[in-house]
Amino acid sequence: MKFKTTDLSDAHPDVQVGEPLLRHFGGRRVFGGPIATLQVFEDNALVRTALEEQGEGRVLVVDGAGSLRCALLGDQLAALAVANGWVGVVVHGCVRDSADLTQLPLGVLALAAHPRRSIKRGEGVHGGTLHIAGLTLTPGLFLYADDDGIVVAEHALL
Repeated sequence: MKFKTTDLSDAHPDVQVGEPLLRHFGGRRVFGGPIATLQVFEDNALVRTALEEQGEGRVLVVDGAGSLRCALLGDQLAALAVANGWVGVVVHGCVRDSADLTQLPLGVLALAAHPRRSIKRGEGVHGGTLHIAGLTLTPGLFLYADDDGIVVAEHALL
């Protein structure tokens, strides 16, 4: 997939443009696709459950409430995402194993890296509307990300 979010934003002024809060951690710096949503807090059990599903070119958006106290995605879950056909994971929270994430063909955006793993209680909500970085995200919208930022559209732009 090849595009520039700047070009998408210029050509489609109705798209949502995210605030510049997230940074790249994955080996794929340009990625996009339909989104799936997940809301958790310092618990990544449902992240694993979601990434065990066939990704079919989707992007998993995880609202971790912006917690900076533990990671919600690491190298093992990222490798699972790649194996199951996810193109990206966006985390409103932290990731870990950051050096290993850069070696995987997966787009990964997050607030920061953190060495601590999360708890695993399986608490959270799969699906539904999320509000992250000035974006309103619902399953089925299309997210596109590159080094200039994130745009979200109601339909596929490519």
